Amino acid sequence: MSGRDPMQPLAGGGADFDVIVVGAGVVGAAMAALLLERGICAPGRVAIVADRIEPPAAARDDWDVRVFALSRASERVLRACGAWASLPPSRVFAFERMRVWDEDGEPLGRSALEFDCAELGEPNLGYIAEGLALQRQCAAGARSAGAVLIEAALESLTVGDARATLRLADGRQLACGLLIGADGQGSRTRELLGIGTAGHAYHQDALVAHVTTSKPHRNTAWQRFLRTGPLAFLPLPDGRSSIVWSANLHEAARLRSLDAAEFADELSRASGEALGRCELSTPLAGFPLKVQYATEYARPRAVLLGDAAHVVHPLAGQGLNLGLLDCAVLAEVLAEARPASGAGELGVLRRYERRRRGENLAAAAALDGFERLFSSSDAWSAGLRGAALRAADRLSPVKSFLARRALGLSGDVPAFLREMQV
Repeated sequence: MSGRDPMQPLAGGGADFDVIVVGAGVVGAAMAALLLERGICAPGRVAIVADRIEPPAAARDDWDVRVFALSRASERVLRACGAWASLPPSRVFAFERMRVWDEDGEPLGRSALEFDCAELGEPNLGYIAEGLALQRQCAAGARSAGAVLIEAALESLTVGDARATLRLADGRQLACGLLIGADGQGSRTRELLGIGTAGHAYHQDALVAHVTTSKPHRNTAWQRFLRTGPLAFLPLPDGRSSIVWSANLHEAARLRSLDAAEFADELSRASGEALGRCELSTPLAGFPLKVQYATEYARPRAVLLGDAAHVVHPLAGQGLNLGLLDCAVLAEVLAEARPASGAGELGVLRRYERRRRGENLAAAAALDGFERLFSSSDAWSAGLRGAALRAADRLSPVKSFLARRALGLSGDVPAFLREMQV
């Protein structure tokens, strides 16, 4: 716990809520739950506002095609907000190894880069979780902790010295001492605050589906860098894999035009048959890719986190992990705010911005650089790719550094996450 007296208001008096979180996705719901579970706010003093809030989980036979790769730090954030324990075991799967190779190499060749949890002294390298189940359990955890869930779209916003006032599409008006925008890459909150964005489109689509393979995945995540974009196989508990195939728009359109058998043939070839022959077990879905970052994270009485603040390429599966670290850092900053009523002041929120904006920009730049390097077809880049993968695999300190960063165990990690026993 933070040590704060939950009966002491977090923000200016007279507001309907201490904190309103706009957005009921994983990041928004986790943020609301953290505020309550860590005693930063009292039950009933935190609201989640979203135009759609997922209903409680219904029994389903199959995984949703949207999945997330969760780091160790994300696991700890989800434990801290009460969502991890209630996540159905059938909707989360620990993976133990990862293999990365270039289009010109072989999945088991000398130029492939392998990470193994045994080499790191870790029980696993992270988890693959179903997105829909994770979102529902985070919302349920926030509700159980005392959050008020309000299903209505944000219409307008006014920010004053002591509070932010929201007008909803159904005519209701709500006031809070601190507004948290966690409403995704097209954030209405960010727009109403007048915060701009920078970045660029990748002119790629990510194609996603679940597939069966003739070879077992061996609890391993596989990723091949193709010149048209990276292809990843993420292991699922029933022996299937979830694919994320990022391809330029022309190639993505061609792949979408194929029937299931033709697509499976293309996928098998593109993967170098690392997992043998592939067969689609779900329909194919897709979404456009871009890198985007907000020019500011904080304004008086308002702050952004998750995709509302930053969007990165999915090639390393770090988007949600960065957003959950945003939640943890903001929770730590608010817990330390003195006096409690100053938590919505710009000086306090800038502490969060200073800690997270640089980390997120560095991650976005690194992923952008990897995407550019591995999608280039010139001979110099091809040689550099192979040399980089071989060097990273052979230099233990480099490989350990990369793995621990991916696990969220190094860098600016809040103390309460480091101290958790899991």
